[in-house]
Amino acid sequence: MKPRHLTDLLLLATIWGSSFLFMRLVVPVFGPAGTAWLRVAGAAALLVPIALWRGEGAALRERAPQLLLVGLTNSALPFLCYAWAVQQLPSNLTAVFNAGTPLYTALLAWLWLGDRLTGWRIAGLVLGFIGVTGLALVKAGLQTGQLDRANALAVAACIAATLMYAHAACYSRSRLKGVPAMAMAAGSQLSATLVLAGPALLTWPAVSATPLQWLLMAVLAFLCSGVAYILYFRLLAQVGATSAASVTFLVPVFAAAWGAAVLGEAVTLPMLVGGGVILVGTVLVLGLWPRRPAA
Repeated sequence: MKPRHLTDLLLLATIWGSSFLFMRLVVPVFGPAGTAWLRVAGAAALLVPIALWRGEGAALRERAPQLLLVGLTNSALPFLCYAWAVQQLPSNLTAVFNAGTPLYTALLAWLWLGDRLTGWRIAGLVLGFIGVTGLALVKAGLQTGQLDRANALAVAACIAATLMYAHAACYSRSRLKGVPAMAMAAGSQLSATLVLAGPALLTWPAVSATPLQWLLMAVLAFLCSGVAYILYFRLLAQVGATSAASVTFLVPVFAAAWGAAVLGEAVTLPMLVGGGVILVGTVLVLGLWPRRPAA
């Protein structure tokens, strides 16, 4: 990986790590549905003109039904789940659960697409799921026998979001081959905007947001979604899917730093242990270690 690619990777991790913080700051103002809708609407406003300028309008029209499903499972519903979850959980913890996305993607790709699971990948899946399950049990209070229903539902929302990300990744591989990456990003955000418009308007809060709160929302939409997609797809094209997916390891680190610096969120021992186990499992699943010897 060249220095400029590493710079893009660190910048993307910083941006995506901050998205959990921004959600926690704006959800009390705009509500979960309003936050998710404004986020995808801002991203669509940035990405659709770029896709059209690149001459990818035909792909947007021809693949509209498939892009609608990707927008639903890769943006609309996951963003709604996380926006709801951050009302109950610290932003850094939601980022740790999000780090399990490659685990679910690998498992679904095996079940759906027939991807081969080596011994190391199976070991990674087992480790990763142990980490997710252990962390979920701790946050839900089940290790003490005292169920915290609100925390349990928030944890379930985070896990549901990662499962939907996994579905979107596998569906895109199987049904959207040959579709330009920018068209896919733009079309999915536009579709998510249409899907979330109704719920957002029906639940729109009566209290007006301040200019600062609108600014925070704009950063979440344009930077954490729009610009982040551009960086991510550029990395995909230049260094490949596996290397680009390594951003998953860095996002919780930056999310923890943002949460501690701005909100004073603590990094607990269960979070460190569970997050560490999840990341080790993800390293194995992605094949970043052990490396196969060159043929």
